[in-house]
Amino acid sequence: MNLTILRFDSLDSTNTEALNQARRGADEGLCVVARRQTAGRGRHGRVWISEKDAGLYFSLVLRPKIENKFLPLITLMTAVAVFDVLTELYELKPDIKWANDVHVFDKKISGILAEMTETPKGSAIIVGIGINLKSSNFPPELKDSATSIEAETGAAPNVEKLLESLTEKLAYFYQMLENDGGAGKIRREWAARSSYFADKRVSVKLANESFAGTTRGIEENGALRVETDDGEIKIVQAGDVERLRKV
Repeated sequence: MNLTILRFDSLDSTNTEALNQARRGADEGLCVVARRQTAGRGRHGRVWISEKDAGLYFSLVLRPKIENKFLPLITLMTAVAVFDVLTELYELKPDIKWANDVHVFDKKISGILAEMTETPKGSAIIVGIGINLKSSNFPPELKDSATSIEAETGAAPNVEKLLESLTEKLAYFYQMLENDGGAGKIRREWAARSSYFADKRVSVKLANESFAGTTRGIEENGALRVETDDGEIKIVQAGDVERLRKV
């Protein structure tokens, strides 16, 4: 994958810009980076706080050559890349919360948003990544649920080094995913890094129901298996999954 980086001082959303670039024919490997987002977003239309230079705001255009059923694994693959960068560069001890958040000590440090679009060159997947660099601009409601590299290490990170390392890791795991047997390898890499893979007590909120249970691994497409308290296995393709804390 050949990487091309487009840099912006400010954008409404790096994902929106990358989607538009893909629809205009951008090649795989286009990276959109902004110092600030005025309308950054996460899953389900949630706002991603994106003050200037307070985070790495980054979106990558992919045109994967894998079976459609395995496309959700791109989110898991991306989380693995973020996990490894945080571990290797900053000696943090992250955890991957299914399916698209990375936490440190149960506080969110990174979020991932993958979106698909149709283009003249075929389907494209846009992978957006937000990593909190510093916590000074967090609103009060996020103080107890979010953290940053600076808060965890005591030093402001070098954003260019972070970006370089992240793109290298993404390229490595993306090649792994596209190779023979890649889907299984990515599932194993994710399972080795996430406490949510198995035996985690969680609450699950779906569009039409909520329930509690215990995680029992993932399906071949990355969906989460949750055993309810009455012994039923439910397959969670999309939804909010939160750790149940002991009282």
